[in-house]
Amino acid sequence: MPCGSLRGMIDTYEFSSDPARLDRAAVHHWLSTDAYWAAGRSRDTQDRAIAGSLNFGAYDTRTGAQVAYARVVTDKVTFAWLCDVYVAREVRGQGIGTALATAVRDHLAPYEVRRILLATADAHEVYGKAGFRPLANPGKWMAYGRQ
Repeated sequence: MPCGSLRGMIDTYEFSSDPARLDRAAVHHWLSTDAYWAAGRSRDTQDRAIAGSLNFGAYDTRTGAQVAYARVVTDKVTFAWLCDVYVAREVRGQGIGTALATAVRDHLAPYEVRRILLATADAHEVYGKAGFRPLANPGKWMAYGRQ
């Protein structure tokens, strides 16, 4: 199921939420070797994460190659967690990360999801351009497991 193009913002890329289009080998390679939060993640773990999530790819319209990925864990009603956002190194700096976060946000809008959360160590500006802001009261939040 397509979820739009980046036309007007980036002329040569389009998004799709169709899981059949995902280059799962590339996604696994990117995340397991070049993403600080997923370093060493097994292919089986990544495939299971994809299967249980809403997935987005950004694709070069000239070649069809996938150049970015994002995953959303959601109930499509009250909550969504945007995670595993990755833009291939060779296309970084073109606004694809912000456009991908915007596409995810816009894709979820019809569901009226109350809150979309994400965590980042170094891309606050990228997500800020898509309307994400630091939590107003992070002291309310708790976590279980590895941190």
